[in-house]
Amino acid sequence: MSKNTDHKLTELPKKKFKLMNLVWLIVLVGGFFLSVNATNAHISVLLDPANFGQFTEIFVQMCHPDWSYAATAIPLLIETIKMAVLGTVIGSAVAFVYSLLIARNIIKNKAVTGILRFIMNIIRTIPDLLLGAIFVAVVGIGPVAGVMALSVFTFGVVVKLFYEAIETIDPGPIEALTAVGANKLQIIHFAVMPQIITYFISYVLYAFEINVRASTVLGYIGAGGIGLYLQQTLQVFSYDKTGMIIIVIIIVVVLIDYVSSKSREALMK
Repeated sequence: MSKNTDHKLTELPKKKFKLMNLVWLIVLVGGFFLSVNATNAHISVLLDPANFGQFTEIFVQMCHPDWSYAATAIPLLIETIKMAVLGTVIGSAVAFVYSLLIARNIIKNKAVTGILRFIMNIIRTIPDLLLGAIFVAVVGIGPVAGVMALSVFTFGVVVKLFYEAIETIDPGPIEALTAVGANKLQIIHFAVMPQIITYFISYVLYAFEINVRASTVLGYIGAGGIGLYLQQTLQVFSYDKTGMIIIVIIIVVVLIDYVSSKSREALMK
């Protein structure tokens, strides 16, 4: 390294220590210990010989899966994937239209966009398990409740990402079409769509990755799919069957995540 380079490195400005950094560190550490005491979540509970021995016993049984149960698990997993596909498509379609209505570079009326954004924020605060429980109570146990829960959950995920992407597009084409008298639909079709379609597809694929994992959990509350059988095998202590279900889920989720990630990378190039 040359002397000039060494000289420049020594002249780099040093960041001053801020008192607020120390305050936030103390708050973080203090909050951690207060939370541990309030929840009694001590690591010693897990390392207790009785609890750790029970965990080891269950884990060993899961490591000897009942391979014959694959004939039952795979059709259930296919049902789970179908739930994820339907929920992703329905939720993303609604999110596409809704995002255009709340993007302030598309809709200039602040009252309309403000009300619609408030509704969107309320929907986004509801977790997927609560959505599943609500729809199970409404339509009953089965995959329909799972599809409806995933649709609403997908809407909350995609609409947030997508409307922000719409608001960052180049305003030039919109201004040009507005100047020649194009209507709103023409502006969206010719000026907005070419700039946002790749983002939309990327967000849909991302939501699908999440939904495949979420749909397996929704079965615990009766929303269909393989999660229902996962719960049943745990309740009757059939850990060899539980291990088989977990293996199938892991393989499928890893494959879907890999394909989806590569597809999104190709879209963004």
